[in-house]
Amino acid sequence: MSSSTWTLDALPSDARDLNGTCWRLVEAQHHVSTLKLVDSVDEQELLEDLIEASKPPLPPECRDLHYLLSTPFRYGAVYPAGSRFRRAGMTEGVFYASEVPHTAVAEMAFYRLLFFAESPDTPWPANPAEYTAFSAEYSTNKAIDLTKGKYRSNRARWMHVTDYSHCQAFADAARTAKIEIIRYASVRDPAHGMNLALLSCRAFAQIQPVDQQTWHIRLSEAGAQAVCEAPKSGITFDRRAFAADPRIAKLRWIRA
Repeated sequence: MSSSTWTLDALPSDARDLNGTCWRLVEAQHHVSTLKLVDSVDEQELLEDLIEASKPPLPPECRDLHYLLSTPFRYGAVYPAGSRFRRAGMTEGVFYASEVPHTAVAEMAFYRLLFFAESPDTPWPANPAEYTAFSAEYSTNKAIDLTKGKYRSNRARWMHVTDYSHCQAFADAARTAKIEIIRYASVRDPAHGMNLALLSCRAFAQIQPVDQQTWHIRLSEAGAQAVCEAPKSGITFDRRAFAADPRIAKLRWIRA
């Protein structure tokens, strides 16, 4: 990456204050998946405790956080595939989130469609999938905004649809410089809403999520339709919405 745009030594001086609320989606069964294995809520609580004890450890600064906030930072497990700001392998965690729910929904819809693009013989699900959107508060004086200043000149690299190497290299340098949040434009959201990559648990301003929404996402040969129960809201992503990604452009929409 061009040293004329940024250097490791310059990152601390480029850091700025950043605070607000961010949103992330998880599959709704995260809170009931173990209930079918037990006969009472007391047994479920015991089972959840046993499962928690068997998981890889959390960094010390994450241990007081709600599990929805801390889970992406667990150590001791191989990250199976690289993502935009995290390399594959035994690498440090990243909490990916969006500034508004609609951007987080777009991210989820894209990755659900990507699964079907890579599984051409899998039929579309018969029913919509349910997701919980939750928000978290963040505050830091160690943020880098890739959409502003000199960083804008590398927009094509930050927003490449399949090549994450430049973003991963930047995240490596950002960690070395003790940067806690990277702000960037969503590649997946057709409106390119803002995303955040929290590199450290220290960036959370509260230890619990602060709000929740329930979303249902339906996938079909027409694309993806997302509906929120409250506040009432909906988004449609047609076949063209994510077609800038060559994997989605080749997706076989008509299925048995």
